[in-house]
Amino acid sequence: MNTIMGLINLQEDGSLIRELADRRAVESIPFAGRYRLIDFALSSMVNSGIHKVGVMLPDEPRSVLDHLRSVGVRVYVGHDASHVDPTAVVVVSTAIRESNPELAIARERGQRVIHRSQALALAASGMRFVGVAGAHGKTSTSGMLAIALAACGLDPSVAVGGVLPQLGTGAHLGAGDVFVAEADESDGSFLNYSPSIEIVTNVEPDHLDRYHSREEFEQIFVEFARRMVPGGLLVTCAEDEGAVRLASAARAEGLRVVTYGRAGRALHTPDVVISDVRVEARGASASLAWGDRSAELVMGVPGEHNVLNAAGAWVAGIECGLDPQAVADGLGQFTGAARRFEARGQVGTRRLFDDYAHHPTEVEAAIREARVVADGGAVTVVFQPHLYSRTRIFAERFAAALSGADHVVLAGIYGAREDPEPGVDSTLISSRVPGAAYVEDMHEAARLAASLTPEGGVCVTMGAGSITRCGTDVLDEWKRMEV
Repeated sequence: MNTIMGLINLQEDGSLIRELADRRAVESIPFAGRYRLIDFALSSMVNSGIHKVGVMLPDEPRSVLDHLRSVGVRVYVGHDASHVDPTAVVVVSTAIRESNPELAIARERGQRVIHRSQALALAASGMRFVGVAGAHGKTSTSGMLAIALAACGLDPSVAVGGVLPQLGTGAHLGAGDVFVAEADESDGSFLNYSPSIEIVTNVEPDHLDRYHSREEFEQIFVEFARRMVPGGLLVTCAEDEGAVRLASAARAEGLRVVTYGRAGRALHTPDVVISDVRVEARGASASLAWGDRSAELVMGVPGEHNVLNAAGAWVAGIECGLDPQAVADGLGQFTGAARRFEARGQVGTRRLFDDYAHHPTEVEAAIREARVVADGGAVTVVFQPHLYSRTRIFAERFAAALSGADHVVLAGIYGAREDPEPGVDSTLISSRVPGAAYVEDMHEAARLAASLTPEGGVCVTMGAGSITRCGTDVLDEWKRMEV
């Protein structure tokens, strides 16, 4: 098996054993004296004939690397052209620049280079592919559907953008014939898929550094709908203007479309009517009706947006041939995904959550959810903007969304794939939020946010970048305040 590489994902959630995993990866925790948990995964691969293993490291990788080196494993940290086997097919994501030495050497040699989405499409060949797209809600919706299908016995393959606690990972190779995956519109790579079912949660303009206009952004979703296999089903939200326009365009081309939404909130009469929505601190419930099919939905995650996400997943589950109530019951088993308003700890009466929100609409939804969970307590947000272009384009909308919190602290921008832009920093947002503070260093920003959170309050670390690493800073500050 020299042509096969194993992959071990160490970017898991260690919240259930936080005292052990706070400063190191779960897999480096000692077991039975001489072993570490990662040893069992490695030994299974070696015993299966797999001798090349890639490890996706956690935020605190030193304990893992030290252990691997101590048992004689060759460890490479960083990118180098020498790592690339001349016979390998190289898989890249959009985040990888052409200057990357491993990609550059592959190009120079004329090796085959494919995008991550192309590799995923190949992996899903022969399966019923369910692609979940939209500016917001992709991870939650695809995660919900994956858990529901599994609960109904289909054992789907899964590729989502966050860790699902029930799976312990965001990727799973199932024995069934359904493949559930996020379909990324940010770079247009979702056009590499040919789904049997498409769920589009919303078509709210984003990634305007690439698409330049609302019309251009919406058109890429129309092209995505055209990628469905003959007889495929497009499922869209009737409460989002862009999704409504998408549904209309798809129907005009003769495609099958089902829309969902709440009576009184939908922009047209939806095919799936959501009613009796009730949202509480620990969950939500609603009634779903699609023609003569109906179900009662009881969810373990709060938020009206999650009810909407669940409705889209419910339709997809029925399209997979499942009983409506069984799908709804399966959706109720979803407990959230990593970094989607994820509980990260509590000190006294103060509670910490972490959320991936990086678009104004997502920020607004997360703060609204925090309000419900806080149940009258104060809400503090420490927000790390993601991308210079997004900060520049949406500064006013970010400020409006963040103004819904009681206390706001802005950290420096997480540039990701972008280079800094002159005159663009987090003050474009903080200066528009009354009482907001700007602290460039995210760790200092988190500690300030912690100090501003009163007893009974909720603090949220928020953003798509590295701010998730700052949960320990918040908790440690609260412990210091308790002394």
